[in-house]
Amino acid sequence: MSGDGFRVDQIDHVEVFVPDRREAADWYHRVLGCEIIPEYAEWSDDPRGPLMISPDGGATKLALFRGEPQGARPTAGFHLVAFRVDGPAFMEFLARASELGLKDVRGEPLTQESGVDHGKAYSVYFTDPYGHRLEVTSYQHEAIRQALK
Repeated sequence: MSGDGFRVDQIDHVEVFVPDRREAADWYHRVLGCEIIPEYAEWSDDPRGPLMISPDGGATKLALFRGEPQGARPTAGFHLVAFRVDGPAFMEFLARASELGLKDVRGEPLTQESGVDHGKAYSVYFTDPYGHRLEVTSYQHEAIRQALK
């Protein structure tokens, strides 16, 4: 608890601006397994409303809004969104990266060598088709280190 007794429970959603919400939802589904949250799907009937997607049944969400994406402007919008996975899922993601055509933040193809060893975690950094920076990270450091040998 904070000093005044109030604290939030968790991050609910991050807003992301994309040219086409359904196309973006398809990409996030193929790459990260995010699903459209049916109970909020009607919000996207409004051209200014979000299409809510989630990798975990709605506990945390991305709100896809129609608009101009961040693109290559590094100080526009948020810096990145990080998604946590276990060690086997991290390795599976790296294995699928080339077939998905994913690029790292420099625009180079994402490969197993793209994993960054943070000492206690491994991360891989990449962008969506709209230039938003994304991260997949795992705290199962030792298992990943062994698998990458």
